[in-house]
Amino acid sequence: MTRGVRVPRRPEAALAALVAVVAAPIWVAPAAAQGRTGESSAGRPGWALARTYYVDSVRGSDDAAGTSPATAWRSLARASRAALRPGDRLLLRRGGRWNGTLHISAHGTAALPITVGTYGTGSRPTISGRRGDCVVVTGTHVHITGLRASDCRWAGFHLVGSHNQLVGVYADRNIAGVAVAPVSAHNVIRASTFADNNRMSVNDRTQRNDSGAFGILLNGDDNLVIGNVITGSRARSRDYGYDGAAVEIYNGDRNVVVHNIARNNETFTELGHEPGRTASGNLFAHNVVTSVRQRAAFLVTRGPRHLALGPVVGTIAVHNSVHLPGRDTIGVSCYDGCSPRILRLRNNIIKVGGVVGYADGAGIDDAGGVYWGRETKFRLGPRSILADPLFRGITDLRLRPGSPAIGRGLRLGPHWYGGAEHAHDMTGRPIGTARNPDAGAYQS
Repeated sequence: MTRGVRVPRRPEAALAALVAVVAAPIWVAPAAAQGRTGESSAGRPGWALARTYYVDSVRGSDDAAGTSPATAWRSLARASRAALRPGDRLLLRRGGRWNGTLHISAHGTAALPITVGTYGTGSRPTISGRRGDCVVVTGTHVHITGLRASDCRWAGFHLVGSHNQLVGVYADRNIAGVAVAPVSAHNVIRASTFADNNRMSVNDRTQRNDSGAFGILLNGDDNLVIGNVITGSRARSRDYGYDGAAVEIYNGDRNVVVHNIARNNETFTELGHEPGRTASGNLFAHNVVTSVRQRAAFLVTRGPRHLALGPVVGTIAVHNSVHLPGRDTIGVSCYDGCSPRILRLRNNIIKVGGVVGYADGAGIDDAGGVYWGRETKFRLGPRSILADPLFRGITDLRLRPGSPAIGRGLRLGPHWYGGAEHAHDMTGRPIGTARNPDAGAYQS
């Protein structure tokens, strides 16, 4: 947990220019999504040409056509040169391993995204290598599924373009499992696993500048992080002893982080921005955060007196369940000028072995929460109480019968959750307004 300045840094990766290639197309269904009816301006049916390319690290050949499993390409360099068009697919063979970078610079559309996925049977296709980020997307409307990015130079997956999706991917042993660039926005990171991204980017003798060990690093705006499992984002730091975060937001606005499971990370989330930038309006809802380590934190933010990283304005945390039983733990830290403008808490459960929460200044805008720990250093709001929430177990944060969290929460509109589509608990149970909901990420 960073108790001072942390500035995420990364080396700039040199991206090679891509060379267009021509491949034999196959006919697919009419491209109605390209126009209202799928007809050309001349009234003739319009058809999209969608192609599928294959990459096999063992039996492929870069001299082959790449258009069937029997004629698969071999290298990431060849795959990166593919002139992908909307609706195309690039598939990596399961069980394959590559060293290098897969660079997708092509652009799909909202209706016809480019898909990068897998074929065959066996383990996930794995891309590794310390010479660069393993998967770099500078294009738009690209959907990546099923890949593993492991032990890469900096990021496993680096999103530079916008409107891209990572679904069911796996990243481990990186500095950042996923990094979303400052120019990248409106991406979705869904149903993926980010495990033991536990390397530092900056870890030198300069005081209070260390950074690294990010499960997900959001430098961009309007991204959705939903339904992921994030574990082990933690590394040794000269400055802080340990550092790391499941979801780090630096210079990112209006990001929505919902329905994730986070285990044994140094911090669940920390927010900040460089001078002249913002990290405003970020939302954390229905996340389940646990750690068995002696040192951990849920949320770290700061006010206007933090000249290096603050003020971080408009952060909302709602219906999260947190259990950090270690002694050197803190639930929420809001310092250097905390105020309701900086942080709003609604209907959370935070149980820790250390400090439940700290706030200076005017304090936190809090309501509907259940808090339990050794110390409490902030003022509780309406319907919030200090009581043991009666979790079922150390990592099972469902509520036992008789929990004071049952019916404790305030009735909230869908905007508190980032939209009606997120107004449900971790099991999918809707959170209605007919009665006061339970606090935390699970409804009873």
